[in-house]
Amino acid sequence: MSPVTVLGAGSWGTTMAQVLADAGNDVLVWGRSDDVVSEINSSHTNGKYIPGIVLPTQLRATSNIDEAMSHSNTYVLAIPAQSLRQKLEEWNGSFARDAILISTLKGIEVATHFRMTEVIVDVLEVDASRIAIITGPNLANELAQRQPAAAVAAAANVELAHRVQKLFTTPYYRVYASVDVLGCELAGAIKSVIALGVGIAVGLGLGENTQAMLITRGLNEVARLGAAHGADPLSVAGLAGLGDLVASCSSPLSRNRTFGQALGQGGTMEYARAHVPSTVEGVASAGAVVELAHRVGVEVPVIEAVADVVNGLITPVQAMDRLMEISTHAEEFIK
Repeated sequence: MSPVTVLGAGSWGTTMAQVLADAGNDVLVWGRSDDVVSEINSSHTNGKYIPGIVLPTQLRATSNIDEAMSHSNTYVLAIPAQSLRQKLEEWNGSFARDAILISTLKGIEVATHFRMTEVIVDVLEVDASRIAIITGPNLANELAQRQPAAAVAAAANVELAHRVQKLFTTPYYRVYASVDVLGCELAGAIKSVIALGVGIAVGLGLGENTQAMLITRGLNEVARLGAAHGADPLSVAGLAGLGDLVASCSSPLSRNRTFGQALGQGGTMEYARAHVPSTVEGVASAGAVVELAHRVGVEVPVIEAVADVVNGLITPVQAMDRLMEISTHAEEFIK
């Protein structure tokens, strides 16, 4: 049994805490809300974020950050991506000296265009060898119900990747190891933007052919962008890339797809925000991903179209028209 601290008691943080507890770990989850913390400890539920789920009785929660930090030297980050820097600056100095940090966040920081692991290194000044990620096609609602799922544990060294793999593996959650942090992390961030695009197509009343086109051409953009940054293109074909993309693009449980669908139906960001008020990472990351692509000279027409819709520069209909006018190059990922 390994002590693990999960920072974040929303739907994803609570689900990750449940997986870790089911894997036999001693888990303490930190949350801001005293009501949520009290409910987890007394009723073994978190009705606000994952209603209908009975949590492991051994799972404990606290709103005291000092208690959470002192519980272990293994910290699982499960807070909104765009809040990461602020929270790390607030908590800096409280982490154990030999801390292992595991990011479950998917996004690109808007202000710096940093990946989440880069934000961790920048703020905490820790060696990248102590940072890992866990990513893949993991919709919180389904995983919380303990439906079979899989993920990738990626770290700069295989020893840490295997350690994280062991921490999270349960009979219903199969975890694979990888040393391609960059590729897995980029894929997880960019898929949110592609899922927005697929949602827009659905909202416009377009069918499976259009959705398949956006998914596969979006995957092509993910592969080329990752390769240009030095990632292994094969990572895109795995759970962190294709797997996560399929889940996010096809499921109504995906916030990005759902927001995109509202955007396609209503035609404006105001309409979409009114109908999907929750945090949607693809909206925040779209422009940053475009900037990452421009830095390395990679063309990403699907991502650019989504970013322009999000920024109010074109309408969803204009975005689809533009995508059908772009030149057609070779199908291979590396072109």
